[in-house]
This record gives sequence, structure tokens and C-alpha cells, in this order.
Amino acid sequence: SWGLVVADEAQHVKNPYSATARQLRTIGARARVALSGTPVENNLSELWAILDWTTPGLLGTLGSFRTRFAAAVEGGRDPAAAARLAALVRPFLLRRRKSDPGIAPELPPKTETDRAVSLTPEQAGLYEAVVRETLTAIAEADGMARRGLVVKLLTGLKQICNHPAQYLKEERPRIEGRSGKLELLDELLDTILAEGACTLVFTQYVGMARLLETHLAGRGVRTQFLHGGTPVAEREAMVARFQSGEVPVFLLSLKAAGTGLNLTRAEHVVHYDRWWNPAVEAQATDRAYRIGQDRPVQVHRLIAEGTIEDRIATMLDRKRELADTVLGTGGDTPPELTELTDAELAELVRLRGDAR
Repeated sequence: SWGLVVADEAQHVKNPYSATARQLRTIGARARVALSGTPVENNLSELWAILDWTTPGLLGTLGSFRTRFAAAVEGGRDPAAAARLAALVRPFLLRRRKSDPGIAPELPPKTETDRAVSLTPEQAGLYEAVVRETLTAIAEADGMARRGLVVKLLTGLKQICNHPAQYLKEERPRIEGRSGKLELLDELLDTILAEGACTLVFTQYVGMARLLETHLAGRGVRTQFLHGGTPVAEREAMVARFQSGEVPVFLLSLKAAGTGLNLTRAEHVVHYDRWWNPAVEAQATDRAYRIGQDRPVQVHRLIAEGTIEDRIATMLDRKRELADTVLGTGGDTPPELTELTDAELAELVRLRGDAR
């Protein structure tokens, strides 16, 4: 039996039924501390899982917690429920953010900008065709088959917003002139590189990063790409090359490179596509905006306007508010999207007129 057990990156036990969570509970200790930069990624049940390990019984069973708090708070139907939950958990939380007074006073300012882009005619036509065909199939399916089609639809639309070649899985694609996002990225990089600055470019898709790698090499821009399969030694060499200024553009897989890297050479961070929760994006941004950074950091989020990405941006803002409401100021496709009705789903993915 241990006096104290400390679990770092404690969000990895957000599923209380996972093997990791079950093994952690077998370690006997008189005191437990959970460290996490993302205690709430998708829903409040994840906070329950962490606190049920550190402070068993505080929030009752998972079922009663969902009934008493999660449903009311997440649905926005009962503001008082959020206040009651916050009052209950805050004595057991110590939350610190870089923006809090005295925490990291040496950090320079950070500017975050959503940069809207229009789809090309090819992207818009492909987007509408996929929506039309998949919604028809969804209307005729149910259960797991329907949920699978919804996830496939959302993933496909995000890939079309990135670049048609990514969605179509073309082997030797023509890259230029087919993606609004890629055109904007080229403009951003021209400005950034002309200033002698360095940048991180995050995408959740290895295939998209490979397209960017090929495209930028053709433009004479030196890049390197870190993903989940990169060996540890090469990973460290990549960080050293970037930090020395040898390679000005670092392409990174969002999930593989979202933690554990110190990349303070970067003055710019580009999120080429959006992940489903803001905490993962924030952790990725913090590869550059961390202690040791002595230059202002600019964060650019590329959003295809009038598409599913607009709605993702709205959802991420709502999730930030949820976390702040419960925790106090200072991954995976969200399951709620797969449970939408056919009409709600059609409205979610509908291509609006301003996308063209």
C-alpha cells in the first residue's frame, strides 16, 4: 500500500470501464491526486470518472450522477444544476491556467483567429453529393449501422473541406487549385516565412499531412512530419531540427503530437482542421505557447464556412463554456451527434449558400 499515488494525464481514465482505469484502481493508496490539462473533453461523465478515483463516493454512482447533474447541465435546461455541481467539486479541485495572475507572467500574448475560407466548386459539388447520398442511406438504417453511417458522413465531409484528394484517396493527385483551405495556408506560410518565423501545422489526418508535405516540397518549403509511427529517436531529432530553425514548417498529427513536446521556436500555430473537443486543440497549441516562449504566438484555425466545420466551431465554444461553468474560470466523435434525428442531422451537415 502506498502513501500517495499521482496519476498524470488522468484524462486517460475518463472511461471508468477501460483496462487502464481498472488497473489504476487496484493500486492501494491513502491519498490520490489526478493531474490533467483536460478533465472535461466531451461530457461531464469524464469528470465523474476522475473524481470517483480520487474521491470515491463524492458524486455517487455514475447512473445517479448522470440523472442528477450531467443531463441537466449538458442540456442547458437547469443552470442551477451547474452551480450545485460546481460547489460540490471545487473544494477538491486546484485549477491553474497560464492566464491566471502570477502563474506564468513571463509568457507573451497569444492571439487566436478563426479564418473562414470558401469551398472550391469541386469541393462544394462533392460535399453536396455525399450529403445527399449518405442521408438517403441513413434514413433506411437503424441501430449500429445508422451510427456508423453518421460517423462516416461527418468524417467524409471534414475530409472534403480539407481537400478533395484526401476524401477520394487519389494516389497521384493534382493538389493545387482544388482546396480553399490549401490556398489560405499557402498565403499564411508566404507571410510567415517572409518574416523569418516558424510554424506548427496540426491536422488529425495522416493522409492530409502527406498531401501538405508533397505540396510544400513542390513549392520549395522545407518541412518535416511527426505522426504516431515516428520512432522516439527520430521524434527527438525532429524537435531539435525545428528548435534550431533548420526546418521552418513542422507538420504534426494532432493526437500523436498534442502532448509532451516543447516547440517554442514556433511563433505561429495552424489548425488545418478541427477536432471534436477544444481541450485537445488547446493542448496542441501549448506545444508552442508554454513556459520558455518569449515571442507572441498567433493561432490560426482554418474553417470552411457554411459547412459542418462552422457547426463544429459552435459546438467547441459550447464545450468550453461547459468546462468553465463546472470547473470555474482560471478524440472521438461526440456520441450525441450519432443520436441526432434524420432532420437534425440534415440541418447539421447542410451546405449553406455562403460556402461557395
